[in-house]
Amino acid sequence: MIVLGVVFLTVAAAALPPPSPYLGFHQYAAQETAVANLTEDSLTVDLGYGIYRGWTNESASLNIWQGIRFAQDTGGKNRWQPPRAPFVNRSAVIQADAYGAQCPQSPDNSGSFTTANNSASSEDCLFINVYAPNNITTYGNNTLASPGMPVMVWIHGGGYGEGNGAYDLTALISTNGGHGNHFIGVDIQYRLGAFGFLSSDEVYRKGVVNAGLLDQQMALQWVQQYIHLFNGDNTRVTIFGESSGGGSVTLHDLAYGGTLGTQLFRNSISASPYLAFQYGYKDWQPSQAYYAFAAAAGCDAKDAYLSNGSLGIFDCLVGTDSATLMNASAVVSQSGTYGTWAFLPVTDGVLIQERPSKQLARGRVNGLNHLAGNNALEGAAWVPTNIDTVDDLVAYLQDVFPMFSNNDIAKILRYYPANNASTNPSALKFATEGSYGPTNINESTAATGQQERAIAIYGETTFICPSYWLAEAYSDNGLGGQGYKYQWSVPNAYHGADGAAYFSWPETSTYYNADLIYAFMLMLGNFIVSDSPRTNSLALNGLTTGNATYNPVSDWPPYTIYNPTLMDVNTTCTSGEEFSGLYYCRGNNTFRLADAYDWEAGRGFRCDFWRSMGELVPE
Repeated sequence: MIVLGVVFLTVAAAALPPPSPYLGFHQYAAQETAVANLTEDSLTVDLGYGIYRGWTNESASLNIWQGIRFAQDTGGKNRWQPPRAPFVNRSAVIQADAYGAQCPQSPDNSGSFTTANNSASSEDCLFINVYAPNNITTYGNNTLASPGMPVMVWIHGGGYGEGNGAYDLTALISTNGGHGNHFIGVDIQYRLGAFGFLSSDEVYRKGVVNAGLLDQQMALQWVQQYIHLFNGDNTRVTIFGESSGGGSVTLHDLAYGGTLGTQLFRNSISASPYLAFQYGYKDWQPSQAYYAFAAAAGCDAKDAYLSNGSLGIFDCLVGTDSATLMNASAVVSQSGTYGTWAFLPVTDGVLIQERPSKQLARGRVNGLNHLAGNNALEGAAWVPTNIDTVDDLVAYLQDVFPMFSNNDIAKILRYYPANNASTNPSALKFATEGSYGPTNINESTAATGQQERAIAIYGETTFICPSYWLAEAYSDNGLGGQGYKYQWSVPNAYHGADGAAYFSWPETSTYYNADLIYAFMLMLGNFIVSDSPRTNSLALNGLTTGNATYNPVSDWPPYTIYNPTLMDVNTTCTSGEEFSGLYYCRGNNTFRLADAYDWEAGRGFRCDFWRSMGELVPE
């Protein structure tokens, strides 16, 4: 067995990403000819540092590899360091038929303390999964020849504290494959909570901040280096994420000041991008989270800068056992404001050089094209449920935005005016139309009155407005690319509800009809394969109806500031129907195009307001 470690260079050394850490492994694939010949079997891939054998899902015509290692164990001396390329181990073929361990989990502040279940977690968690169509000779309108199929890389959400890469991409790939949109799916894992997003001056000096983002970046470098072995084209990569996965996509769009072009990906999709409060790496908030984490782990804050030879905080944490650190991360993670996590990405001046709202305004982005989406009811899950009066609302806003003055709070209330007809918290709850009638400032399927005002405020500044800014940034990125904007409006359009459609989870048929799922998956697949989400009239009208009559929505135009077009993804169940509990409308497709700025009584203008307040949010 050959054992060799290749170091992934520290990102702080330069304002450019380090070179691929996998370049040195070619020699092993070339030298080990006896073992390398195994790659004549399409299920066995030789990565140089290791050889993996996948399995075939016959019914879906997919070859699948699960649990491929793309980096070393992140525990011990590798904690809060850049991810390092795997050790070489070619002694045997590794069966890639099960997901790798998930990264340690850390919950958000949900109003009561939650004990994290980390029984299936490990710091040795940097694994990647690949879903590749087999026996494919064409994709779209093109003959499949070198260099291969387009690639979609899925980045999971979970507030940068929870989640894993165990997403089954079969339905999204197979549904598009039936339409000729053949592409490879990849999902990845990255460090979470304090393990991935611990930040302070000491962490920056002795290790790295934003370690979780560096893990994601290394996974993208892995795709660039190896996806051809799975019949993929590394020049046609689309990164896709939802919630903090969409936030991660946003940060990769902005990485290194937007100077990477298409080195790591061509297109990006952000679904409900979570634009968390983004502080400087040594600002008060991340530093306090660092000291709280150290105290919870038994590393006393008074040891931070000792010069007597004793261990400081950082070295103490590196030497602490994993179980203690997992518990400390889970406890401190819940110390933020309601609905937030304590450990989040920070501005480090290199990988993340400035606030997203500021950089997006200048259109300095990586990649070529972007599809940005939000759900109609983003904020409901992240706002406390006891906001009944204006005083309650003001107290909530002061807690969420501590750097806002009283005048700033007053501006928010003016941008989100109360409707006297809907101040009764027991009033009928219904989905709004978006372009006319009552608006979701005061009405939704979740709440009315002051509670709904709070939901609208948090939902727009945290998830919805970032999707507007992304669509606008790509419409003027100077590279000839385009931005597209959509809203998932199917009641109940809570944060994350759209995931049931594009992953076709077993319970999806209870939520949505097949025509809706098919059309939405096709939009995503068209963007991955053809750089545009435009979809044919038959799919938009409803595949099972057989109605291929021209639908003007099939000419969905790119988003521009001069023509800010939004695709409203909806069904015939919309305004006027009361929804209770976990009920999802299963009506017929009613997709339409609308003015994104006028939507919900001037949402685009409210997003301009939030961008102007970006320094104080901060976002």
